[in-house]
Amino acid sequence: MGAALLARARAVGASSLAVVGTSKNAGKTVTIAALCAALEGESTSFGLCSIGRDGEAIDALDGSPKPRLDLRAGTLIATAAVLLPAHPASEVVGFSGETSALGPIVFARVRAPGRFEISGPPQANALRRIALGLHDLGAGFVLIDGAVDRIAALRGADDAIVVATGAAGAPTLSQAIDAAAALVARLQIRRPDPALEMLAIPGALSLERASNLVAQGERRQIVVTDPTRIAFGGKTFLRLAERLALRCEHPLVPVACTVASLALERSFEPAALLRGVARATGLPAYDVYAGAAA
Repeated sequence: MGAALLARARAVGASSLAVVGTSKNAGKTVTIAALCAALEGESTSFGLCSIGRDGEAIDALDGSPKPRLDLRAGTLIATAAVLLPAHPASEVVGFSGETSALGPIVFARVRAPGRFEISGPPQANALRRIALGLHDLGAGFVLIDGAVDRIAALRGADDAIVVATGAAGAPTLSQAIDAAAALVARLQIRRPDPALEMLAIPGALSLERASNLVAQGERRQIVVTDPTRIAFGGKTFLRLAERLALRCEHPLVPVACTVASLALERSFEPAALLRGVARATGLPAYDVYAGAAA
């Protein structure tokens, strides 16, 4: 599964791949782990960073168990200095100048296989600088555990995105599929046509503003800076996107989806979720847990 996701990213010329979720516990870390294993298997030097915190044993917010990050020697990571192991399992190779909720972020190289935690900055621009720093230190590919509302800086030709969705964030199968479809559609909003009239929206496009534009019969292109400036998603986004010519100056590049059919609260039929997400998004979908694709 990891190799297939890498192939999708490389097919669009990307040298970094961000994994974003439609909700919390959507399977992002499991997807990242599969990508790490694929890069290790092909002996590609890579770096790993996050917009938040990943790899901890227990979720700090709800106390639920979390997937761990098992990394091999040679992997570059960007993380809060306080999270590095006390023993010589890693070596600090640089200082990022950025700060996470847990303090200053350093660049380190894994020296011995083990489990690691990573913690990154909450700001998109800081995350971009860290990703570039990993490239400068020799990472041939960079993996980013992201958050959809904070990936505005990931809008260059070198970045691709995988959307993770699952049972944790939706009460029904159809809602999980709709969430993936809406997020992919939002990320894929086209650039404006300069030959047509447009209405530029400074800042965020709120649900109230979008609804008012629909009510007024607005026919101009509604232009935001990037997809993260659209402050609503799900079925609401899909409905309004049918009635407004939404455009953005800096589109993002989703290349695939991953699905997690099992959550603490509920489970969905795996094949139905996998096929439904592939059909609704028009992108290849992968079940990393089951080793299946659609």
